[in-house]
Amino acid sequence: MPLAMLERDWPGRPFGGQISKESLSQQAYGAIRLSLMRSRLRPGQKLIARQVAEELGISVTPVRESLLRLVSEAALVMDERGTVMVPELSRERCIEIRDLRTLVEGEGAARAARIVTDAEIDELAAIHDRYIETEQNKDFASALAENENFHFGLCRLARSPALFRIVENLWMQFGPVLSYLYDGRSRPFQGEDHGHIGVLDSLKKRDPEMARQAITRDILIGGKALLERLPA
Repeated sequence: MPLAMLERDWPGRPFGGQISKESLSQQAYGAIRLSLMRSRLRPGQKLIARQVAEELGISVTPVRESLLRLVSEAALVMDERGTVMVPELSRERCIEIRDLRTLVEGEGAARAARIVTDAEIDELAAIHDRYIETEQNKDFASALAENENFHFGLCRLARSPALFRIVENLWMQFGPVLSYLYDGRSRPFQGEDHGHIGVLDSLKKRDPEMARQAITRDILIGGKALLERLPA
């Protein structure tokens, strides 16, 4: 497209103008939130605004605003000295979030089974294959990401933005403790079919209740292994 045409369409502002302070804050919030969900941050880890800002390549102010926002959402905590950190979840809190995940993700799986297409099932199966490959290669950071992609991909198939937002919020709180699953000990599904396989089978059969039970089984088995690994 000729530059003259661009200038006519957006006179003097071909890129839409400067990025606002609010936009930087939202981007920082999204980056930190994603790191929590992807288990890139561990329980007890301190988040220093200056260090986070340097990594993101932005000023400290929007990062500080994002950290405070996440504290208000209970995704992070702040001590009496003003230090922000990833919370250490109690066993009871982990069980509570696990049980909520079975309810919400179970509903998402049931809804997905009613409307999923063959192409969407194939895409979800490809995610599971990548998950298994990264886990076998001991690329645990990628394995955690692909596991999240599977669960989020399944929930997206429910076509319910409200449900998906709830799932995101639960994973934002639960993500950091999932890193305990990769501590060198045996994996949750070692010696038996992975829970994702049951989910895929239920989608192929278009069976909502089977899908609900399959994702619940996946969450409960993974949750059991996680509880066994939580620090005393």
